[in-house]
Amino acid sequence: MGSKYKSLKEECYEANMELNALGLVIYTFGNVSAVDRGNSVFAIKPSGVPYETLKPEDIVIVDYDNQVVEGKLRPSSDTKTHSYLYKNWENIGGVAHTHAMYSVSWAQAQLDIPIFGTTHADHLTHDIPCAPPMADELIQGNYEHNTGIQILDCFKERGLDYNEVEMILIGNHGPFAWGKNAAKAVYNTKVLETVAQMAYLTLQINPDAPRLKESLIKKHYERKHGKNAYYGQ
Repeated sequence: MGSKYKSLKEECYEANMELNALGLVIYTFGNVSAVDRGNSVFAIKPSGVPYETLKPEDIVIVDYDNQVVEGKLRPSSDTKTHSYLYKNWENIGGVAHTHAMYSVSWAQAQLDIPIFGTTHADHLTHDIPCAPPMADELIQGNYEHNTGIQILDCFKERGLDYNEVEMILIGNHGPFAWGKNAAKAVYNTKVLETVAQMAYLTLQINPDAPRLKESLIKKHYERKHGKNAYYGQ
């Protein structure tokens, strides 16, 4: 008998392969998950499996308490971060994490990515937040679970809405992104990496480059996401 999670595994597999195809992962350092809200489970890439050999049937099904529901392989080491986000943010359908070059560089610099241009504003109206590095006592504890806490704490402290800001940098670690499904999480990961590279180059050309003015931020975000959106529809 086939798995009842076949389509969920395939969605997760396709998203992981897209992450690799977009050049966002190094070796096995990256993962995407896809959630099934009806069954309170999510699909995630197995730990340490190279993309070249990954198959849909290798994808692991896990519940929100990180128990394996289906699959023979060990789920990604970041599983507890994914489950924490799914448990707390009910509107997200996919989560992605990478060690992509420019995103990680900003995370290692412990800096938010300033909103310099309209490519950034097409996707969100804020600087991309960088959560501060994890406190020592949390590092010693349930590290991956605590990374989820780190993300939610940053959003709470800054008054950000996860429905609008679908990406974050973890200080000294790297990027996490999410969206309505796994494909959107991958899309947001690519946007984050591209905006990170653009911002880096902007500061190389002009270290005093000004932030995008509010009127342009508003125009670009609302023409794509506002109630009268007309761009890219």
